[in-house]
Amino acid sequence: MGEQKNGSSDQGAEEGIYHHEGGNLPTHGHHDEETLKEDVVRLYWRANLKLLGGLLVIWFVVSFGFSILFVDVLNEIPLFGFKLGFWWAQQGAIYVFVALIFVYVVLMKRIERRFGVDDD
Repeated sequence: MGEQKNGSSDQGAEEGIYHHEGGNLPTHGHHDEETLKEDVVRLYWRANLKLLGGLLVIWFVVSFGFSILFVDVLNEIPLFGFKLGFWWAQQGAIYVFVALIFVYVVLMKRIERRFGVDDD
């Protein structure tokens, strides 16, 4: 048989399998001791999915609603010499999508801190 990645003999284990023995412990040992209760995990995922659902609704309204369904109404409003519906489909939606990414990052950080699963 072969040797494990840590240099010790494998004693019946398959070659190439990594084992956490001896000096091969993870650098952050405190993560092994931290466990979350099932109700905390459930609440974390509920908050996570609620945030994602809200952002997806905004994304849908912006992309499908403003750019396709309401384009005729928006085209009646001029914006810097362009029709607002055209501008929204070409430029405005992109700005909203980028803003949604930043909003997601900030709100997920808050959710992670609230439930104690952040990296800090």
